[in-house]
Amino acid sequence: MEHSLKRKSPENEDFLHLNGFSLDDLNEDLLERVLSWLPTSSFFRLTSVCKRWKSAAASVSFKLACSHIPSRDPWFLMVSPSLNQSIVFDTAENSWKKLNHLRLPLEDSNINCMPVAASGGLVCYRKLSGNFIVCNPVTGSCSELPPLHFPSENQPLNAVVMSTTFRDQISYKIVLVFGELPNLLFKVYDSSSCCWEDETALRREVDDNSIDCDSTDDDDNVVYFLSKAGTVVASSMQRSPSKQYSSVITTKDGEEMVYFLSSSGTVVACNLTSKGFFEYPRLLPVFSEYSIDIVECGGEMLVVLLSEFLESTSLRVWKYDDTNRCWQQIAVMAAAMSQEWYGKKADINCVGAGHQILICLNSPQLCTYVLCDLVTNTWTELPKCCMNGEVMEFMSAFSFEPRIEACV
Repeated sequence: MEHSLKRKSPENEDFLHLNGFSLDDLNEDLLERVLSWLPTSSFFRLTSVCKRWKSAAASVSFKLACSHIPSRDPWFLMVSPSLNQSIVFDTAENSWKKLNHLRLPLEDSNINCMPVAASGGLVCYRKLSGNFIVCNPVTGSCSELPPLHFPSENQPLNAVVMSTTFRDQISYKIVLVFGELPNLLFKVYDSSSCCWEDETALRREVDDNSIDCDSTDDDDNVVYFLSKAGTVVASSMQRSPSKQYSSVITTKDGEEMVYFLSSSGTVVACNLTSKGFFEYPRLLPVFSEYSIDIVECGGEMLVVLLSEFLESTSLRVWKYDDTNRCWQQIAVMAAAMSQEWYGKKADINCVGAGHQILICLNSPQLCTYVLCDLVTNTWTELPKCCMNGEVMEFMSAFSFEPRIEACV
């Protein structure tokens, strides 16, 4: 009978020592730092392990430790045609989840309000009355903002964007852009002062970006034309309710920029710092059949375009090159994948998150959600979402980071 005479190496002794290590041996500060690095979904599951771990969720020092985590894998808050907003897609676990904490302070929240913007760990909702609510979808904490006190009945709302910052605590701003081109103005809510600032007018800028633009002051007038199928089509943009204020905010050369789509499909850029705006050149002629949306990825504004040409369909991502004053393609869906949408009269609603774009493609015949990775130019179709044996359908989405420390 053979006996192993192999001596224990120092590495084996270290392993045995660590194998007997317990998280119970950590003091509260170290335990909270360790738990703060867990994905949000994992943390909620592990709170059932013991009372000590569960109590950490309500600890101020634990939330402070969570705020020091640079970023978290995004969740996509999905919006159904009935404006139900209880389902999210967790990119960390590549799975669908139902939110159990989202309780808006409304009698029929799914009907009376809808999400219009998101940033960091917060989502902004707009009520039918025109007032706004800011909510953390993970914890369910909500706060209704003060009324606007602004005569907006004759001033259409074009854009609603949200930005968050963290210094000693999380603060956020909400920017609204009102008016008809070329008479635009904006209004800002700052959570640090808990009030709306006075509205500010935006003047039209004539620069390199707008020289080539073929729009005029009456650009938003509807143009009707015959499609290839012989049907009458209006050139004005028809957006799903939750994305009618489709807009993004970025910081460019130290200046805050808000981008939105005009009713005729042009991209309008509003410089909040210099208080001016201009329009980018069109990607396609006004009489072309296409669906368009704008997203923010990596601090840049991008355009996603679904178009049909010569019995083919293409889905492409574009970026504006300021130096050459033209649009440049940066990603394209494989033809075999996009061709499925030919003739389906699909609408796209998109949202960016880091280097990814979630695209909701909707038509009467099909409903698909595709995640585009801009770094690798890979396009991945998400699995179907089934809840209680029923396949859920969504028309749009909003991206946020699942942060339990984000408060309103």
